[in-house]
Amino acid sequence: MTYLKGGSFLTHSTNPEDIFISEEWNEEQRMIADMVREFCIKNIQEPMLKMGREFDVHHPEDKAEIVRLLEEAGKLGLCGVAIEEQYGGMNLDFNTGLLFSEVIALGLSFATTIGAQTSIGSLPIVYYGTDAQKAKYLPGIATGELKAAYCLTEPTAGSDASAGKTKATLSPDGENYLLNGQKIWITNGGFADVFIVFAKIEDDEKLSAFIVEKVFGGISLGAEEKKMGIKGSSTVQVFFDNCSVPKENLLSERGAGFKIALNILNTGRIKLGAGTIGGCKFCISKTMEYAVERKQFGKPIVEFGAIKHKFGEMIARTFAIEAALYRTGRNIDLKRAEFVENGMLESEAKLNAIREFAVECSILKIKGSEAACFVTDEGIQIFGGMGYASETGIETGYRDARITKIYEGTNEINRMLSVGELTKRAIQTKEIDLMTAGKKIPFYLFKQLLPFKSNGELAAERRIVQNLKYCFLLISGTAGRKLGKKLVDEQEIVLNFSDILAEAYIGESVLLKYEKLRTKKDVDTEKLAIQKKIVQLYLYEALDIARKASNDAIAAYASGGERRRMRYLVGLLLKPYDVNPKALRRTITDYCAKNGGYCF
Repeated sequence: MTYLKGGSFLTHSTNPEDIFISEEWNEEQRMIADMVREFCIKNIQEPMLKMGREFDVHHPEDKAEIVRLLEEAGKLGLCGVAIEEQYGGMNLDFNTGLLFSEVIALGLSFATTIGAQTSIGSLPIVYYGTDAQKAKYLPGIATGELKAAYCLTEPTAGSDASAGKTKATLSPDGENYLLNGQKIWITNGGFADVFIVFAKIEDDEKLSAFIVEKVFGGISLGAEEKKMGIKGSSTVQVFFDNCSVPKENLLSERGAGFKIALNILNTGRIKLGAGTIGGCKFCISKTMEYAVERKQFGKPIVEFGAIKHKFGEMIARTFAIEAALYRTGRNIDLKRAEFVENGMLESEAKLNAIREFAVECSILKIKGSEAACFVTDEGIQIFGGMGYASETGIETGYRDARITKIYEGTNEINRMLSVGELTKRAIQTKEIDLMTAGKKIPFYLFKQLLPFKSNGELAAERRIVQNLKYCFLLISGTAGRKLGKKLVDEQEIVLNFSDILAEAYIGESVLLKYEKLRTKKDVDTEKLAIQKKIVQLYLYEALDIARKASNDAIAAYASGGERRRMRYLVGLLLKPYDVNPKALRRTITDYCAKNGGYCF
């Protein structure tokens, strides 16, 4: 059985049979995905092809169409994927919700619009609202009649959300709060009916959260921001000038705003990871189609080694991150069920289950967004000049992808969060026993000096995954002991740790997926052979990333003999992997080209 503790992948082995893989979607889940795919193609991709341009909220007719599409999506139930059935929603389990987030990426920038509606705009009410608040707002949000937005960021409060200056003052009669302040970068703000607003009541140090209706008055909007990408998504500043909010619209309790924001962002991070995987698959297939048709020097460009190199990397990263995505989503569902079984309320169980895997959520946000930026960049490169032209649409994906490294917490913040949360669970709450795991390192290092004896088909790959875990424990442990509390200020070193941690998790996930696939009945042996090559290619690259991160960290905190000793130990753990990456990339690319694009 899976050990359902976030971050425990470092200290516990996972049985391949205990993870979920995308090949296991049932018929109902596949029907939902097909419905979303059809909606995106018919209502977004095809109209954009006819227009010869992307949707842009600066065109009034486009903005009106986006609002209409949100309402159409609501009629299909797509605005209520996480809302309880009693309030008109679909109440999908978390992993199916991730599948929705993956496929809705086919809607390009509309994915940001509906993503805000189904995630940050409505989940604070789903998870923290009273029965009366849920009954009042969720049915309208689920149908798309009410458009939702989330107001957290301010000019002086970005990653440091607690620095916000928006104030809520209780009216003399004690019946209303008067909101005053400014919010920026508000998705859906240009047409939202309901805003989740974070503010400090009176002189409180902690944030509180409110459900604010536009009809309350005292709300004005800035112009639509001119953005690099996601042009079909409304982004405005929102100003509150004595906006009168009934006291019953306080969400949860006074001072609970930061907790609400943090937990909702955990949800948004992993959903963003799902969306980036959907974008990667779409871009790979679109680019592959072009590369098969485009001929230079008498043959399709997909037959050139330089192009195969690009596709091999694009495919491997996408496949591996997807493996980690649905592994995590399933674990969140299992944890929720465990909490409910132990007597926890459903909404509280959902929240705590997501928070349990905050480390993994941050990793998936980081790796997914970086994959999306990499894949779309390489896609443009393969298209060449045509990729830079707007008519092919590939540059739209490139510009849209860039924001994913910024919102839901920048990747730098998420890197530090992943390590910080793990450290807190090891030192403060004692939930994860990194110390005992670390004590195994000396004997394990001694074993690395002995000749390697293969124990089965995947012995080398399992060893790499274990060594990535031990490398993280070794580097973070020695640096932590040397620097102590000063480590928190050495952000560059913490970023190095996070890179090793991420590769350990993604690398293990893709290996577990392959191990589970090869036990399936009626397995496609040709596809399985390619999937093994994807695992090998990903682990080959993961070793390179971990080596550099380890050596950078060592150079930053160690010197002299200690530096030489640590580099030697890292060399024992992260030994060269005896595969041919060129051959792997070529074979992976040839298979996908033969099958019309991304086909896993």
